[in-house]
Amino acid sequence: MQFYQEIKTEWKKFLSDKNLAVLFAVSIVVLAFILYWITKFLIFVEARDGFTFRDPILRLFEPIDVTWVSFGLIYGGLIVALFYLTFHPERFMLALQAYSFMLLIRIVSMYLLPLNPPENIIPLRDPFVEIFGGKTFLKDLFFSGHTSTMFVFFLTAQRKGLKIVFLIATFLIAACVLIQHVHYSVDVLIAPFIAYASYRISLNMYDYIKNLK
Repeated sequence: MQFYQEIKTEWKKFLSDKNLAVLFAVSIVVLAFILYWITKFLIFVEARDGFTFRDPILRLFEPIDVTWVSFGLIYGGLIVALFYLTFHPERFMLALQAYSFMLLIRIVSMYLLPLNPPENIIPLRDPFVEIFGGKTFLKDLFFSGHTSTMFVFFLTAQRKGLKIVFLIATFLIAACVLIQHVHYSVDVLIAPFIAYASYRISLNMYDYIKNLK
């Protein structure tokens, strides 16, 4: 009961600011639209022919299937992040907005840089998506969405211990998608920088709205 009361108090305080309440509602609607639209866009990307290049890092080793490790980290990180952010509405909104900006940048990046999957790729098949008949995409490459998402969690977390956990998870996920040849090395290397840029845009927008009278 105390657990529920703490969450209720934090959200009531947050939503009492009309500017932030409107921004939060808009953020949810925008993210929902982007998530709907990106599924259509990925079908287009998958059908389009791209180009393949020989990645000097991937050439150093043969791919290994670490799918379950990857999704253990991804879904484990998501659960921890949602639990933490539930207690911190402002950080929750920042995470939503940063993720939205990151998706928009990713859409533009994939459109401008059509790539075929790396040689010897072992597809990263999401077990939950496949249960509901979803499709595994191979060409949603530049940049790594899993790596950048975990780095968004690192940026939005405020507790030192939790930030360390998300930072380690970011490196491990990056390593997993490379080990499995799911992404080119450049896809992974650029991901944290895009995540940081998305977070800074969200933070600046939040500060501007919060200071409006």
